[in-house]
Amino acid sequence: MHEIEPFYNWLKYYKVDEDQYSPYYGKEYNYELYTDTIYGYYIDPAWDFLGSETLYFKVLFADYDRGFVVMEFIGEWNDAINNDIMHLKRNIIDHFNGCGINKYILIGENVLNFHGSDDCYYEEWFDDVEDGWIAAVNFRDFVQREMKVYNVDNYINLGGSLDVGNWRTMKPQYFCDLVNSLIVRRLG
Repeated sequence: MHEIEPFYNWLKYYKVDEDQYSPYYGKEYNYELYTDTIYGYYIDPAWDFLGSETLYFKVLFADYDRGFVVMEFIGEWNDAINNDIMHLKRNIIDHFNGCGINKYILIGENVLNFHGSDDCYYEEWFDDVEDGWIAAVNFRDFVQREMKVYNVDNYINLGGSLDVGNWRTMKPQYFCDLVNSLIVRRLG
């Protein structure tokens, strides 16, 4: 797990620690010191803590003028035991909502498991974005199936055309536009 890094090729476009609107503004990263773990396995120091012991993430890009944020996740999304959605909603999403973000792109290639509970926080998040949306990109099939069991797909768009395998080759603005067009097609 310590070898899995958040995507770093967009650092020339956005740095979470230099974004004055980010909840991680001013954070100093020590890339030589591995301190955070998921189930006893060290993770790369570039991942950010969101309040959960099993789920970490990284804000890869934010465009406040257009209302986009792209976040990459690692670990186990566990609403049943750790209430991960509550931590994500209260510690991160509510912050970005207050900054005008209403389009959320969640990249889940490194989400290795999902344990659901009720869908109250997902519903609240969905209601908060009003004219926006929430998109889960590249989540593993078995994670998507489990999310559907708990009706998360009522609030978060996932699967199908949102499996964008080549997203790392795109500039962040183009990637956001692509996901937006895929969501608009689904909603239209």
